[in-house]
Amino acid sequence: MLPQSPQLLSQGRDLRLCLWDLAEGRNAVVDSICLESVGFCRSSVLAVGQARWTLAVPGKGIDEVQILEMPSKTSVCTLKPEADAKPGMPMCLGLWQAESSSRPFLLAGYEDGSIALWDVWERKVCSRISCHEEPVMGFDFDSQKARGVSGSAGKALTVWSLDGQQALQVCSTHQLTNPGISEVTIRPDHKILTTAGWDHRIRVFQWRTMKPLAVLAFHSASVHCVAFATNGLLAAGSKDQRISIWSLYQRM
Repeated sequence: MLPQSPQLLSQGRDLRLCLWDLAEGRNAVVDSICLESVGFCRSSVLAVGQARWTLAVPGKGIDEVQILEMPSKTSVCTLKPEADAKPGMPMCLGLWQAESSSRPFLLAGYEDGSIALWDVWERKVCSRISCHEEPVMGFDFDSQKARGVSGSAGKALTVWSLDGQQALQVCSTHQLTNPGISEVTIRPDHKILTTAGWDHRIRVFQWRTMKPLAVLAFHSASVHCVAFATNGLLAAGSKDQRISIWSLYQRM
């Protein structure tokens, strides 16, 4: 769902990103964007004003990210790493801005296992860290704590931080039982996080300490995505064509 809006943004392997109107029981596509990348990278949205938002999508070049102003579809810029960086394809994207600033930043996880922080206005990389030996498949960033966590095709979760000089640094690494994390998401109250696993499992951790809290076994195939609602409920989608809904540690 778009922030403060009855509209939904969906992205498919058909190279289209669709805007749906869900107001008053409607379910119609009202606009769409043709994407130029056939990769697995999800888009990211940042609200910038009333009925306006910034959209980050994988670009035409293998290592590029395109920034658009919506709903006008105006191209703001294309973020392309330096020639000697060679991070590979962007695998996951996260637009954000500090509460004290209107300057947008983009966190991008890449095929080579690195995560980069981009200054969108300056069109430059502020910092880059190597987090994983395998491609970064998903991450989430807690802007209140200036701390993030990422998962990959490997067997580790990596916690990293962002300092006042916009420099990323790895804080800790946490080994998992089985390889493959499709997505990582932190609950809106910043108390727990969950991972979507290729081993059909959803794992729950305490965000402050990374203490494992639970392993949720319901799905019969890889879990592709996890998302929290504002009321704390967790939804998980799997290759088994089922969506599960969970109530987790509501009184933490």
